[in-house]
Amino acid sequence: MDTEQVHKSRGWFIADRIGATASFLCAVHCAALPFVLALLPVLGLEFLADHRFERGFVFFACILALISLISGFRRHHRPLPLLLALPGMTLLVLGVTYAEHYSIALHSVLVTCGGLLLASAHFINLRTDRHRAHVHGPQCAH
Repeated sequence: MDTEQVHKSRGWFIADRIGATASFLCAVHCAALPFVLALLPVLGLEFLADHRFERGFVFFACILALISLISGFRRHHRPLPLLLALPGMTLLVLGVTYAEHYSIALHSVLVTCGGLLLASAHFINLRTDRHRAHVHGPQCAH
């Protein structure tokens, strides 16, 4: 790999890490929200329960996922990360739009499952890229 390819690869690796972390935090946030809703104002974190914040976070996670996972697919040609991300993004968007008008439980389940699917897609993409970049040689134990 030349220097430019190494920098691009590192950039996508970092984007995937950020995406995986953001998706996982989103899932944790949504799973815990019904239990900590009353504590947020006391802690000064009531903005975390605001629907605008949540929609913005979901929008950011979906855009980052599309960019990094499509780029990953172009590198490794493995569809699994995208196959996990698409239903994950669908659940996230349904959770912050349609399900907002129903129970908090439905909203939490949709967004938690969507966030976990999206985080899984990023983790698999990272793992696939890491295995693709690994070169087997005489010193390799694998």
